[in-house]
Amino acid sequence: MKKLKPIVLTTTALSMLPVMADSDENFVMANIDPDWRAECSECHIAYPPQLLSKQSWGAVMSNLSDHFGSDASLDDETTAKITAFLLDHAGRSRKQSEPVLRITETRWFKHEHDEVREVTWQKADGASNCAACHQGAEQFNYDEDFIKLPR
Repeated sequence: MKKLKPIVLTTTALSMLPVMADSDENFVMANIDPDWRAECSECHIAYPPQLLSKQSWGAVMSNLSDHFGSDASLDDETTAKITAFLLDHAGRSRKQSEPVLRITETRWFKHEHDEVREVTWQKADGASNCAACHQGAEQFNYDEDFIKLPR
């Protein structure tokens, strides 16, 4: 039993490495859908699907003709493909009576950005402009080491 204990501890510790490497600040994106990347980054960065729940992505994708004041309509096939990608990679969340449509209104976002002052949001052209501060946002890197606040 004494010989088995170090092996079990080492195996357990090593199994945690992928979890630690994939922190809240970096989103591992395997099998990126090219339509999602192309269509969603035409007007803004392609936000990592993990930032919203399935319920929220379903609601966002169901009304692309009024996508936060813009018409982002797509053909049915592309819409279905992107929706499936977003739902497959959506983040987990507690049940909500109403889906949160804006990433900036999620509890996670508010917690992570609670120290950002209004003047910084103004200089960044709004809270939804992740790349204004997160230099690696387009590569899904939100690590604090890569933040540069606008002046």
